[in-house]
Amino acid sequence: MDKFWLKSYPASIPAEIDFNQYQSLVQMLEESFKKFAARDAYACMGKTLTYGQLDTFSKQVGGWLQSKGLKKGARVAIMMPNVLQYPVVMAAILRAGYTVVNVNPLYTPRELEHQLKDSGAEAIFILENFATTLEQVLSKTPVKHVVVATMGDLLGFKGLIVNFVVRNVKKLVPAFSLPNAISFKKMMSEASGASFQPASLGHNDIAFLQYTGGTTGVSKGATLSHKNIIANILQNDAWLGSKEGFSGSAEQKIFVCALPLYHIFALTVCSLLGTRIGAMNLLIPNPRDIPGFIKELKNYRVNVFPAVNTLYNGLLNNPEFASLDFSGYQICSGGGMAVQQAVADKWLKTTGCAIAEGYGLSETSPVATANLPNTKEFTGSIGLPIPSTEIKILDDDGKEVPLGTAGEIAIRGPQVMVGYWNRPDETANVMTPDGFFKSGDIGIMDERGFTKIVDRKKDMILVSGFNVYPNEIEGVVAMHPGVLECACIGVPDANSGEAVKLFVVRKDPTLTVEQLMDYCKQQFTAYKKPKYIEFRTELPKTNVGKILRRELRDEKK
Repeated sequence: MDKFWLKSYPASIPAEIDFNQYQSLVQMLEESFKKFAARDAYACMGKTLTYGQLDTFSKQVGGWLQSKGLKKGARVAIMMPNVLQYPVVMAAILRAGYTVVNVNPLYTPRELEHQLKDSGAEAIFILENFATTLEQVLSKTPVKHVVVATMGDLLGFKGLIVNFVVRNVKKLVPAFSLPNAISFKKMMSEASGASFQPASLGHNDIAFLQYTGGTTGVSKGATLSHKNIIANILQNDAWLGSKEGFSGSAEQKIFVCALPLYHIFALTVCSLLGTRIGAMNLLIPNPRDIPGFIKELKNYRVNVFPAVNTLYNGLLNNPEFASLDFSGYQICSGGGMAVQQAVADKWLKTTGCAIAEGYGLSETSPVATANLPNTKEFTGSIGLPIPSTEIKILDDDGKEVPLGTAGEIAIRGPQVMVGYWNRPDETANVMTPDGFFKSGDIGIMDERGFTKIVDRKKDMILVSGFNVYPNEIEGVVAMHPGVLECACIGVPDANSGEAVKLFVVRKDPTLTVEQLMDYCKQQFTAYKKPKYIEFRTELPKTNVGKILRRELRDEKK
């Protein structure tokens, strides 16, 4: 395949990466644990954990898991927000030779039951705040070992105060009964005496089961091997390392990890890439608490800030944010959803650091394309294929379309998943015979190799035979000064088949439907113009902050 986009690479980015330099992800992690032993690896709520401590604690917890008789390849679930226990447990599971099953702590009992049964998880580490959910389904799952953590477990004396506030003041821990569970503290005490056997691991062993948000129906586990994850870490390292003044300096980098670690974006781009380069990750347990988040940011000279559009927007709309010191900001990367021009422009103006948008999915570990880290402005595209990655744009018959034509984005590279866990039929639906993963996203690639997403295949609205892409509508409407957030969907229409319906959260409470309709009339050709506008106080979102058009569509049925 002609990788013509390589002509757009700066000389500092290699065309290919060598993922064979590591046999397993564990080998890569352990190398960093030793190399950076004295450095802080994670900070959370004012407490830090060094790479040396991470090494010691994860080895002990790995030994404890092995003492329970779990066989190599067993699945172990983690159901926690961004707290210090997360990286310890994640490294422990991997080092002991098991597979990490990342679980969204906000899952309902039904969603949790599905994931634990589907993955066959035999053990789970869970924060007490969510233990009541597990209690309701535990007997219906294969889970035999439950470890219950508290917010304060690794915070020293401060942890006692934190736990008191969480339980008694904020009342964030609903009553639960898990009689056979063990507390994280007791487990750590037992673990200190457990013997640990290093696992024999290779590229094809499974590191993570990353459950997709179920946007195509039932939630499926993207099976990510050690090779997949090693490859994506090295691809990201090569990409970000090309940033002038980024990799050459001996100064430790500080990453903001506000996106949840159970999400593939934060997992690879913050936690694992951060470990690879000896960075410190600032863990934010609740990024929705914007004032609390900003208070944390005041204490650190941040260098790398990965986020989604809604998080960037939320920070910018708090007046305190503009008073922070942005002099350390080197890389701000946007992913998970389309970054809107209005948000990107305001972020650049406020921080002086342009958002470099990237693109990926759980199925691609996640990064497949990215804008160059030296970018000085928001491009509106998802960038170029990263090293060792190929992109094709396909029509409905799976044939490649000419450059400049819209079609489905298909991705091939060492970061593409092994398949969906125990779902060969679903895997066959998304993989082409020559090994490309069909993303379900519609994009257009230009002659330089930059791709622009125009929408998800099934989010497209068909108005009188014309294609309307919600991303375009939302991006333009978001630039209206009276609009805070928006989303649009297609609704049935007797005349045109479908019509555009717009949902808006107002920034200006005096904004009227008529004013917004006038604005849209000026911005869009007739068939793209919303026929209906509905004001809302909030829009449904995933825990990562992605707006759920699906829920808005389902309401209309």
